[in-house]
Amino acid sequence: MPKITVCVPTFNRVHLLPYAIDSVLNQSEQDFELIVCDDGSSDRTPELMSQYTDHRIKYIRHLQNIGKSNNMRSGFDAARGEYFIKFDDDDRLTPDFLASTAAILTQDSSIDFVGTDHWIIDINNVRDEVKTQENSHRWGRKNLPAGVVDNLLEVVFIQQSFQIGATLFRRKTLQELGYMQPNLQNCEDNDLFVRLALAGKKGYYLPELLMEYRSHAEQQGINRAIPYLYDKMRYLESYKFESEKIETIRKNRLTETQLLLGLRLIEKGETQKGRELVLAGQSFSTSKAWTGLGLSLLPVGLRGKAFNALRQVRG
Repeated sequence: MPKITVCVPTFNRVHLLPYAIDSVLNQSEQDFELIVCDDGSSDRTPELMSQYTDHRIKYIRHLQNIGKSNNMRSGFDAARGEYFIKFDDDDRLTPDFLASTAAILTQDSSIDFVGTDHWIIDINNVRDEVKTQENSHRWGRKNLPAGVVDNLLEVVFIQQSFQIGATLFRRKTLQELGYMQPNLQNCEDNDLFVRLALAGKKGYYLPELLMEYRSHAEQQGINRAIPYLYDKMRYLESYKFESEKIETIRKNRLTETQLLLGLRLIEKGETQKGRELVLAGQSFSTSKAWTGLGLSLLPVGLRGKAFNALRQVRG
């Protein structure tokens, strides 16, 4: 049985997938299996995978798209390793990621997962020092001390410091929690970390840049934003925290998400549902809410231009 299972879910990324695979094959820790789970790619991914002869690589191909979360779960269900990591098909592990994180789990059996800091890279695989520092600061990793994390719920919910693609887990811990929620195609990683914290699991932070996260320049379009915001709303609605501080932040993020989703739905032409959500989230920004309600009176064909003009004005 392998010590570590590395899972790389993929969908139509044949131009980037080899970088992810090679980053695993080049690890200093070689006791692993690599599972590539393909969510019905229509590009040359099957042909690419047929070229790999390393016996540690397992290719799971779904003939039809089953959704991001279900695709990830298929890789997890096939895993055999004591430890488990999932990272995206456009990202990369640095050569010592598995060795460094697995050593901590092996040394202390009470630790359930180990997360690290990570680089930001561009489409050409170039590390961006400035964006990396900005990202580490934004997500609270610059001030997060090495070692077992105190106040884990605050760290994973408020600061959102852990990046799932830069985190190695004990597989049995994930099995206890059921891994990813099948009804969430977005925010499933945030949800998992919150459930780990609420279950009293122990996380460890290693402040080293041991993974490379690819930043894409394309802007999130309306057809991607709406499913994301629906999932984020479901994720935030599924909790009620005992801590007044954390619960206040949850409610604030929920009203913001309701407002943003409502505005997107109005822009798309789903006027009634959009108005309902804008009113539900108006406490986050009364001015944005009333602007959105005003724009909902426009013909649907004119709303896209009106919303885009407002975005340009606001910068």
